[in-house]
Amino acid sequence: MTDPPSAGLPVQLLLLLDSRSPAGAHNHSGGMESAVTAGWVRDAGDVEKYCRGRLHTAGRVAAAFAAASSILWQSADVGSAPKQWHQLDVGFNARMPSEAARRASRAMGSGLRRLIVATVADKAAEISHNWSRCAPPAPHQPLVLGVAVALTGGSPEIAARAAATGICAAPASAAVRLLGLDPYKVHAVMSELSGEIETIADGATHLARASRSVADLPADCAPALDLLADVHATSEVRLFAS
Repeated sequence: MTDPPSAGLPVQLLLLLDSRSPAGAHNHSGGMESAVTAGWVRDAGDVEKYCRGRLHTAGRVAAAFAAASSILWQSADVGSAPKQWHQLDVGFNARMPSEAARRASRAMGSGLRRLIVATVADKAAEISHNWSRCAPPAPHQPLVLGVAVALTGGSPEIAARAAATGICAAPASAAVRLLGLDPYKVHAVMSELSGEIETIADGATHLARASRSVADLPADCAPALDLLADVHATSEVRLFAS
């Protein structure tokens, strides 16, 4: 376990990152429901493999974009910000082949955006201006997450770690409900992955800081999970939205 990237986390940031917040992320399984339905995940060992695969693909991308979003919020001038947000939004959108996954990301981004506006109300106008050129209802979730961290005093490193952790935590938590797994064993899986999460997130932050354009950010993907996401969207019986 490496040293934390800052002396401490503000309580306001902890509230925004809480899975019990009304941002809506708890309604999404990160593809776990479709993986369980397909028979790919059956036990805690499979959950670990699934989460590790997500971490090294979608997790790396989300972490880099969350860090880039945090950096942009802290450094952009008012005049150029909307164009830069649009470029980040389009860049992340292009890295998600699945239309269902894109909708889910924007839905979670919308929920988190509403939560930010409700809790950091003095920044509401600035948020609306900066995101005016992004697709409705809001930019993708990692972009909003990066802003949430920046607004509450966190660093880009924290934004990346939060994004990477969420990529693993959502499917891990969903697996408990879908398969009736021992929650302590699943939480142990998350603990086992914590070192990798930090390494991936910190590496993604380094790339975000060094990048000169959106094209320099990671573009890892898992095609099979993208296909399953679209299949899941057409399922008649679903416990999770994605």
